[in-house]
Amino acid sequence: MTVTYTSSVSTSSALNNFLCLLVRWRGSIYKLVWRDLILFLGIYISLAIIYRLLIDDEAKKFFEAIALYCGSNSSLIPLSFVLGFYVSIVMKRWWDQYTTIPWPDAIAILVTTSIHGFDDRARAMRRTILRYVCLCQVIVFTMISPRVKRRFPTYDQIIEAGFLLENEKSIIATLDLAFPLYPKHWMPIVWAASIVMRARRENKIRDDYAVKTIIDELNKFRGYCGFLLYYDWVSVPLVYTQVVTLAVFFFFLCNVLGQQWTETSKEERGFNVVKWFPILTLLQFFFYMGWLKVAESLINPFGEDDDDFELNWIIDRNITVSYFIVDGMHQEHPELVKDQYWDQVFPNELPYNVQGMRNNPPEASTAHMEPPNKFLLSFQKRRGSLLSNSSSIRLPEFYNLFLGRPSASGSYTDSYTLPEAPSQLTFSARSTISQQTDLQSSDQTSQSTIDFNELIEQRRRERRDRMRHRFLDMKSTQLRYAPSGAPYTITVLHPPSEEVIPEEEKEPSDLNSES
Repeated sequence: MTVTYTSSVSTSSALNNFLCLLVRWRGSIYKLVWRDLILFLGIYISLAIIYRLLIDDEAKKFFEAIALYCGSNSSLIPLSFVLGFYVSIVMKRWWDQYTTIPWPDAIAILVTTSIHGFDDRARAMRRTILRYVCLCQVIVFTMISPRVKRRFPTYDQIIEAGFLLENEKSIIATLDLAFPLYPKHWMPIVWAASIVMRARRENKIRDDYAVKTIIDELNKFRGYCGFLLYYDWVSVPLVYTQVVTLAVFFFFLCNVLGQQWTETSKEERGFNVVKWFPILTLLQFFFYMGWLKVAESLINPFGEDDDDFELNWIIDRNITVSYFIVDGMHQEHPELVKDQYWDQVFPNELPYNVQGMRNNPPEASTAHMEPPNKFLLSFQKRRGSLLSNSSSIRLPEFYNLFLGRPSASGSYTDSYTLPEAPSQLTFSARSTISQQTDLQSSDQTSQSTIDFNELIEQRRRERRDRMRHRFLDMKSTQLRYAPSGAPYTITVLHPPSEEVIPEEEKEPSDLNSES
């Protein structure tokens, strides 16, 4: 079972709560590292004894050369980078595997609210669906967890626990003989979906939407079980695990030689401590080897380490809760009564057992922001009044809208049509007011007055000129060539003139004037 210590660090204290965790043994780093630490210290002491007592001067010089080389070049191994990146991958994978474990609670709630009836038939349907869901999970857990496999080594133990029946075992065994290479964890989900469809045909489920929702939840549960198998089949690449392991062991193989005390280095300041006990070398080994042991214990969270997931407890919990939801609590709830705030509609203040625990509501981030000064407010108000008096269309935008936007045919016939009625609007063209500009100069605006009738007449003249030039050009050059190069002829029957304009091309203002 995962070692939890959340209650011990729920509140920070004067003495660091983490210091209290250092004395724990179960799930601790000491339990993982102590054997390797003793081995490393034994090798270090053995080499020290050999150097100081058992070899001659010539061998000592050779040993000192090796120690100097290993001590000066051990930093060439990028241990911190390789090991840190590997542990981060393993930690993320560890948590992802836990979040992938499926729980049948959602399916149980859907089944108990959708399959109606208190008779034995409806009750058997509800219980069987949830038993098949839990059976799917048990089969998957036996494939990925040694603990669960020892609990259910064969289908007989699953039958004894009540997850499987004899006739269902014979069906699975038959399929195992026909398709021995593929897992059969999906079969109980197929059976559960068939029972859902049967309940719909027997009107135990009263609408198709409930059927679809239950089927979707069954598929989601099966998908999560499949992901657990994928995590078991596809591990962290072996080459990466080998690189990290070799990096750690070769790093400390260099350190066990490079950190030895030698006679040539006895004059160096502060180095004589190593002559008696290599305290910093042991701490370095403890931390790096502990880092590697963390990844080793978390890379497969379904094993038998102290921090591995307790899948047997999950199996027991799921079958118990599922049966209780679909059978023990089917359409049952406490009596409906008025709550204590019925007359108040909502509570103005909730009680606290300890009044000192009552806190003020959180403040917004702009609660203490100072409002702008009066000078700035008057400037903004004055500027807003100027904008409200002027038109929303500025003078440059007006020219771009009506005079600088020709149509695809080269004329202004498909442009915006303005009414003929006389009207005058005042447009204001102002430059952008910067923060450094004086207030008096920013209030000055350039006023321009435009007569709409004059613009309408100008647009009418331009349209007639364009149409006249187009037809005259077509009349003078009757032989044309298509883009493909083939010649064609244009015959103009009645070229328009300024005096003769078709009725459909006349402006509404012209028709009104003639009438």
